[in-house]
Amino acid sequence: MVKLNKIYTRTGDAGTTGLVDGSRVAKSDPRMIAIGEVDEANCAIGIAIACLDPDAPEAQMLRRIQNEMFDLGADIATPGEDFAPSAMALRVTPAQVTRLENEIDAMNETLSPLTSFILPGGAQAVAALHLARAISRRAERAMVAAAERLALNPQAMAYINRLSDHLFVLARRIAATREGDILWQPGATRG
Repeated sequence: MVKLNKIYTRTGDAGTTGLVDGSRVAKSDPRMIAIGEVDEANCAIGIAIACLDPDAPEAQMLRRIQNEMFDLGADIATPGEDFAPSAMALRVTPAQVTRLENEIDAMNETLSPLTSFILPGGAQAVAALHLARAISRRAERAMVAAAERLALNPQAMAYINRLSDHLFVLARRIAATREGDILWQPGATRG
């Protein structure tokens, strides 16, 4: 369990930060950039939750995802090529990826097929979910860039890829209970 007695430590004042194994890397290291993008995606998910009824099943799904985003950050912060979870290594597992897929499939069953791309707007919760989706895609790009230089857990990579799909389908699910999807109309403003 994490215990923080003091928020500032001064150990990062020279531009480095610690990893799970105690090693230090530059705050500009691709691993740290990916962790920062995952953190930002988690914050955006928090905004989406704030737009929902706290007891809604959608809010419960998102809170579970937020917790897993910390797992994902810890996974990225753990150097090495052994991706098996252990007492010393918090790793994203296939079960977490499968759960996202199952939730996507269950939500998608109730939605009508898409006939156009969707504009990211509408109800506040829908717009917030689309923003979280776009930020999670940026986090995925940062993880892909980091994985080009160092070993990252393949399940962590799958998780971040499924996450944006999950947020997209969840946005559609909520939009369906409100005004519906706002569809892109190609060339509609050309005159």
